Amino acid sequence: MDINGAVVLVTGASSGIGAATARAASLAGARVVLIARREERIRQLAEELGEDVALAVPCDVTDRTQVEAAVRAATGKFGRIDVLVNNAGQGLQATVDAIDPDDFRALLELNLIAPLVLMQAVLPQMRERESGAIVNVSSGITWSTLPGSGAYAASKAALQKLSAIARAEVADAGIAVSLMFPSITKSEFVGTVRGSVEDALQMEASSGLVPQSPEGVADAILDLIRSGDEQADLVPEEFGGTVKG
Repeated sequence: MDINGAVVLVTGASSGIGAATARAASLAGARVVLIARREERIRQLAEELGEDVALAVPCDVTDRTQVEAAVRAATGKFGRIDVLVNNAGQGLQATVDAIDPDDFRALLELNLIAPLVLMQAVLPQMRERESGAIVNVSSGITWSTLPGSGAYAASKAALQKLSAIARAEVADAGIAVSLMFPSITKSEFVGTVRGSVEDALQMEASSGLVPQSPEGVADAILDLIRSGDEQADLVPEEFGGTVKG
């Protein structure tokens, strides 16, 4: 897909990878739809990018009604949605015997069910045009067996399988569903995890990984949109990824 002139909807656009992806897409010539709960942040980003080419839509992606209203607002302003980047997500740091089931349910709502609802909201118009790109953001943690990461890794592993099957189901309609596997990224992510933030910070610090920039992840996401490849990762080889050195 050619990003120049495309309409790109990004969830979790108020910070981190989401905000960086929106900026990178805008710089590449896209019109962008910024979806997040933190209204002030996405409105500021829309002003930065230019309100003629950026639309801020406050939205809780775990609420189907809000998602459908956001998609209507985006289509009303720009006429269509060409690309969906399902980036919104949250972590959960707790050992299996300490995982709060309510926290796990909330995590699955955001990390797994919300991406499904977003895909369902945009696929009809993509099918009608026989064109579209969807990038679901997973995590390189799915390739590790790190104590305390079970709930989060499980949610992202489920998203990986859902995305792979969606890719097979919509390929004949000219729609590419792709997966992005970031490694540790400089963002607010760890400070917002459910469970133990302290343990999450300790796990990150002891990983030996150098946190990558959100801008680097955003560039990789844009490359996936352009290529339509099945997946890409920014995970070092020793942790199961493809990044050398």
